[in-house]
Amino acid sequence: MVTVRVGGKAPDFEAPAYNKGKFVNIKLSDYSGKWVLLCFYPGDFTFV
Repeated sequence: MVTVRVGGKAPDFEAPAYNKGKFVNIKLSDYSGKWVLLCFYPGDFTFV
């Protein structure tokens, strides 16, 4: 299990994303050396 700490390096992960009109899988390591903003909306696209 990976421990995430404030100010520490984020662990590499893969997740689905919506990019340029289609859904794709992206990896955090694809953006190595670049600024990244991660927005997470739990329950988005659900009818709760």
